[in-house]
Amino acid sequence: MNLTIAVIKGDGIGPEIMGEAQRVLDAVGARFGHTFTYNEVLAGGCAIDAVGTCLPAGTVEACKESDAVLLAAIGGWKWDTLPGDQRPEQALLGLRKELGLFSNLRPAILIEELKDACPLKPELIAGGLDLMVVRELTGGIYFGDRGRQSVGEDKEGTEGVVAYDVEQYSDAEVRRIAHIAFDMARKRGSKLTSVDKANVLESSRLWREVMEEVAPSYPDVELSHLYIDNAAMQLVCAPQQFDVIVTNNMFGDILSDEASMITGSIGMLPSASLREDSFGMYEPVHGSAPDIAGKDLANPMAMILSVAMMLRYTFNLEEEATAIETATKTVLEKGYRTGDLYQRDTGQTLVGTAEIGRLIAQEI
Repeated sequence: MNLTIAVIKGDGIGPEIMGEAQRVLDAVGARFGHTFTYNEVLAGGCAIDAVGTCLPAGTVEACKESDAVLLAAIGGWKWDTLPGDQRPEQALLGLRKELGLFSNLRPAILIEELKDACPLKPELIAGGLDLMVVRELTGGIYFGDRGRQSVGEDKEGTEGVVAYDVEQYSDAEVRRIAHIAFDMARKRGSKLTSVDKANVLESSRLWREVMEEVAPSYPDVELSHLYIDNAAMQLVCAPQQFDVIVTNNMFGDILSDEASMITGSIGMLPSASLREDSFGMYEPVHGSAPDIAGKDLANPMAMILSVAMMLRYTFNLEEEATAIETATKTVLEKGYRTGDLYQRDTGQTLVGTAEIGRLIAQEI
């Protein structure tokens, strides 16, 4: 196959981890006979510095013309003083909206070799951990109306301000992510947990109603419901009860980050953002980590595993995706660790960003 990939290296550690992901993808191409052409474009803080906007129109067009998008990391404290609607992170929301990426898949898998890095008690993870968070990505509070209003002065002459962010979902938005989640559960353990706040929020009540309406189309999938606060608690006290979790934009953002720490490090979690036709944008769950940028300290494995998800979900190249995952696991089995995973006096070998990427590519 000859494939064109839009590459957004972004900010902070982004260029470093993307470089290793491309190295691994090139190794896949060499082994399996594929050619990957990289179209590098700007988004995030680097785009603000270069052209004055976090998401140039040319970036969106290049992504639309590519077969898939790889995104490393966006943002950093350098741009923290910018107004909210001009910050680098707005590029993420813009890309998701412009590309129609409504479904976010975030797997959380505890690799046997990383059990010691998991913060939970060993008995809670004795049987391993393998769950998938399906997050609705283009609706909810992140895309709802927002603003501030003056409410006049108080008795001391201080002007009062009210800020608001609107959580809003249509039944169609909930229904399409429900089908994605049910289909995913059907391919896995046939167990789906829908997370909401239906005891308080009207949008959550609609969410639960639609989930129940869709459920009869999947009689082989067991559907249950949890409130978000209980789900967050259950994820750390009994994580093995979960197979597929489906939830809204904000709750999914929070729960998937929580799940990442159970796996040992947020540096291990990939993600896929998809639309109906399987076109996708693939990125690690973690941020740009500007404090370690340029120091060869970052863990590129989440970015590398995001490449595996791209091969699987957009290009239907299962053998190639498995090759990356197997190579990553083999390198960990041999005791190589980046700093976020390294434990002293365990016989592990501490390596940097470039070396872990080289080792994975070598295994492939």
